[in-house]
Amino acid sequence: MTGITYQQQLSDKQHYLEQLFADCAFPPIQIFTSPASHYRMRAEFRIWHEGDSCSYAMFAPGEKASSGNVCKIRDFAIAHENINSLMPVLLDKIQAREELKTRLFQVEFLATLAGDTLVTLIYHKKLDDVWAQSAKSLATELNIQILGRSRGQKVVLERDYVIERLKVHNEIFEYKQFEGGFTQPNAEVCQSMLGWAVDVAQSINGGDLLELYCGNGNFTLPLSRQFHKVLATEVSKTSVQAAHWNIENNHINNIALARLSAEEFTEAFTGIRTFRRLASEQINLADYQFSTVFVDPPRAGIDHGTLKLLQKFDNIIYVSCNPVTLHENLQTLLAAHSVKQAAMFDQFPFTPHIESGVWLKRR
Repeated sequence: MTGITYQQQLSDKQHYLEQLFADCAFPPIQIFTSPASHYRMRAEFRIWHEGDSCSYAMFAPGEKASSGNVCKIRDFAIAHENINSLMPVLLDKIQAREELKTRLFQVEFLATLAGDTLVTLIYHKKLDDVWAQSAKSLATELNIQILGRSRGQKVVLERDYVIERLKVHNEIFEYKQFEGGFTQPNAEVCQSMLGWAVDVAQSINGGDLLELYCGNGNFTLPLSRQFHKVLATEVSKTSVQAAHWNIENNHINNIALARLSAEEFTEAFTGIRTFRRLASEQINLADYQFSTVFVDPPRAGIDHGTLKLLQKFDNIIYVSCNPVTLHENLQTLLAAHSVKQAAMFDQFPFTPHIESGVWLKRR
């Protein structure tokens, strides 16, 4: 989507959603916009070496890296300003330090609205003490975190995470975000998503919440303010570790966290299997009076068994990164539910990707 204005690409996405969901009896779709530039909190670039110099490099998707198709850059307008302004400074500093430049293959950035930045330097060589001392000096000089990686090696100089602070209505929530873990790439739009989900939850008026695919607790923390108790599930160990820290650090005491996939939780909830992971966390499913289920699944959508589980709930809040699989899932869910609210979150401006959300209520 190049050569058009931000508003035009936004209108095109809205029209696409309206056409796609024309058979789903949607109410008017709420539209949540993004900054037109400097919105990505994550970015990664290959490093292109030519003689004694190096530069950030990008290549067309699906094409093998070569001198014929390399696009050398020093900054990146899509990246958040914390990343964009750091890129040329970091590159010049690396260029001047042979121990950091040699065999450097890739650079990854993770930034936050709170001003915390982590840079991962990935190499085709073993990292030694000379590298670590130089990288630590550079991290101090630039006031950032630096992490080193090579095959079979991870060198953490100080920490391998950043701290983010997101505002939802009038409350600030603090999140630990690990290098390599999943986080929402557009923090400004993420705040809009959290606000929308909380507004929906306020309309539901209490009960207990089940959340599947909770990640690091991104939605879990603000939603916990609207429910009596919350049971959240996530299968990734890295995300579970971050979620535990986030729950404790934000002093929230009504969330229980289980390391289960959505499919495993469905088996536990329906009595097909028992899981020691529930018992070890002292989680008894009979203690919950669920009024609502919240889901933010991967692009493939929700499996058939979990869809059947969702049909048991009076309220379903579904945030989707793929409108096509959301539409497919709605063909099942609309058998007993109707769409009360719908939203579009422009998390990836000037790309075809669309984030959307729906609130389904049992008829």
